Amino acid sequence: MKLSNFIVFIVLIVLYGFINFAQQAKYITEREMPYYNNTIIQTDKYIKERCVLDVYYPKNQNNFPIIVWFHGGGLTGGEKEIPDALKEKGFCVVAVNYRLSPKVKSPEYIKDAAAAVAWVFKNIKNFGGDTALIFVSGYSAGGYLTDMVGLDKQWLAVHGIDADRIAGLISLSGQAITHFSVREERGIPNTQPIVDELAPLYHVRKDAPPLILITGDRELELLGRYEENAYLMRMMKLSGHQKTKLYELGGYDHGMTEPAFPLMIKEILKIAEGIRGKQ
Repeated sequence: MKLSNFIVFIVLIVLYGFINFAQQAKYITEREMPYYNNTIIQTDKYIKERCVLDVYYPKNQNNFPIIVWFHGGGLTGGEKEIPDALKEKGFCVVAVNYRLSPKVKSPEYIKDAAAAVAWVFKNIKNFGGDTALIFVSGYSAGGYLTDMVGLDKQWLAVHGIDADRIAGLISLSGQAITHFSVREERGIPNTQPIVDELAPLYHVRKDAPPLILITGDRELELLGRYEENAYLMRMMKLSGHQKTKLYELGGYDHGMTEPAFPLMIKEILKIAEGIRGKQ
């Protein structure tokens, strides 16, 4: 669905009541926490440097939703961040760093993403979070990692976590085919699209967690980015997955996070309400 700036504004108004309440809590951040165990950390200086996360959460609160957030940067750059738009909204935000190409090659950054998500499942109760309300999200390269970790179950299975336990996947302008940096590592031209085991599209399945895909305007986005996500949405629905949505943000290019975050919050609240209703 293509959303105008007016509809995005209406979503912001609807969310105001919840956000106003959430802002009453006090939030603290625990920083630079490793998500691999000490044995692994001691074997690789780059893992020690990059494989850390920050946990931003409401103090003295319990059973809140968690957003595991992967930064963008083409899998070759970027730093963990807690987006301002997600602060003081009643959520815990876990901001993740992961190893980058070309220092490592695929699928190492996918392994890191899965290790971070697994860490959250195993540790977030210590901060007051509800493990039934763990959402995975990211922007651009982070959206790609979100889709890979949530759709290809092998990565979390290594850590004893079923990917279907994820409450929802929210991918902001993620790549649905094999990522361009992965293709570059293999010497494949950027003009040659590939859909293999390192493409979210390769792992379409009807039993996946709810999948929310958000892109910029198809005429302004990175070339092909909307179309990739539209095809992923179509194939998920053909597989029988009933909880895939695609939003196209009219008038916005690849830097579409500002209007995307209110939609993301809206979808998280909706999914969380349904889960809590079954608890």
